[in-house]
Amino acid sequence: MNHKEIAEEIYGLNENIILVYAFNGTGKTRLSVAYKDVSKEKNKGNHSGVYYNAFSEDLFVWDNDEVNDNDKILLNVGDSSLNKFHGSLTEELVYEKLVPYKPKYDFYFNTYKNPEKGIESISFYVKEDDQTRIKISRGEERIFVWCFFLTLFEVEGWADEQNTHFFIDDPVSSLDDHNIFITAATVFDLIEQQFEERKIIITSHHFGFLTILSNWLSKGENAGKFRNRNNSKKFKEYIMKNDSEVLALIKPNKGVFLYHLRLLQILDEAYKSEIYAYHFALLRQVVENIGSFLGAGHFGYTLNRIGITDGTRVAEIINALTHKNVYYYESDLVVDDNKKIFNEVYEGLIKTYGFITKTE
Repeated sequence: MNHKEIAEEIYGLNENIILVYAFNGTGKTRLSVAYKDVSKEKNKGNHSGVYYNAFSEDLFVWDNDEVNDNDKILLNVGDSSLNKFHGSLTEELVYEKLVPYKPKYDFYFNTYKNPEKGIESISFYVKEDDQTRIKISRGEERIFVWCFFLTLFEVEGWADEQNTHFFIDDPVSSLDDHNIFITAATVFDLIEQQFEERKIIITSHHFGFLTILSNWLSKGENAGKFRNRNNSKKFKEYIMKNDSEVLALIKPNKGVFLYHLRLLQILDEAYKSEIYAYHFALLRQVVENIGSFLGAGHFGYTLNRIGITDGTRVAEIINALTHKNVYYYESDLVVDDNKKIFNEVYEGLIKTYGFITKTE
């Protein structure tokens, strides 16, 4: 298969939520372009969806103002078909999307005199000093651009004219782990709001990001809305592989999304260093995968098998720490008692099932 053939397969799916895992270099951005071309062919040459990908990020370019010692440093916004929708954006609306990330800066838009041309550039400053312009970090920039597009997704006109799908390609590149999982929460909010009206395709190279989304879709507090009356899923999960220059879109083995051994490697790194709230979501995914393999319908069964005596209480704590609001409102580090629970469950998994987590 090639990228166009994979795009055509995804286009033809009945499900409105599609998660695709792929290693970097497999061609996720090329897939988004191929999907755009396929959807335009089906729509008489007109755009029918909206996209967030590397091309979206490339619209934003820094002017470092080196001549004036960075005095008027700003982030330029390139010309595109989106500029005519900028008039509906405000600093307040974009900042609302940024709040979960706890930004340490503020900003304002520099607009063209002609409203059709939209936003020319963006100036950033430290909240305590609105006179001094600053350059935000690469990670902060990626978060800002993502939130800019999240706000655009809600603008009347753009998403209404091109209303068949959202294609979101790897919104977590250059982010640290905690911000990756905040981004997962923002994507899940978008899915909840939009999936009944349009198809949402999400691609990523990041195991944890897609695993969290998969977990919330299949077992979260609102998981029922993502299933049909016959209990079949309203979403599909795939792995895009590139073997000897031949692409393939495959379903996860026995319905288990992603590779549990890779998740265990991530958990092993946490076990040996720092444990964060999102690690409990990955731990839950591994425990549930094992329970499913053993024929049990709940992860409490696995907890009992690995020697956790108070399985009900531990399950309740893991459930609480995998709630998406944790990533919005709680500290990313977990308290010592919860670290102890994480260690007990992880050690029990390794001792009972003999997983090898070495990455060499």
